[in-house]
Amino acid sequence: MAEGFAKAILGSQWRVASAGIEAHGLNPLAVQVMAEKGIDISHNQSKMIDDNYLFSSDLVVTLCGDARDRCPITPPQIKRLHWPLADPAQAQGTEAQKLTVFRTVRDEIEKRVEALVRVDEGSRVDD
Repeated sequence: MAEGFAKAILGSQWRVASAGIEAHGLNPLAVQVMAEKGIDISHNQSKMIDDNYLFSSDLVVTLCGDARDRCPITPPQIKRLHWPLADPAQAQGTEAQKLTVFRTVRDEIEKRVEALVRVDEGSRVDD
């Protein structure tokens, strides 16, 4: 979801990629809730972190505690942000309850990506 918002909101001046420490596949509920926002992520793929790409980045954003704790150490010139969001894939309950969790996380990601635009324009983002 973060990759979808980043590409849609930040535009072509940002090089955006999403990866994890494990490839889990694309969650169909993520596809569904992003489509509600008019963003098609159905062709995105779960990817493993590429160290060369990671170390050539200016900014690395981790989205849950596990990712922050297990993400490779980066050189000090690479800015890192951690967004302590719930992992919606871990949501329990009915499909409607799971969708609620996905929508909540989706909306928080959208706000935080929009804040990156303000950072790029000279404002401050809260970590």
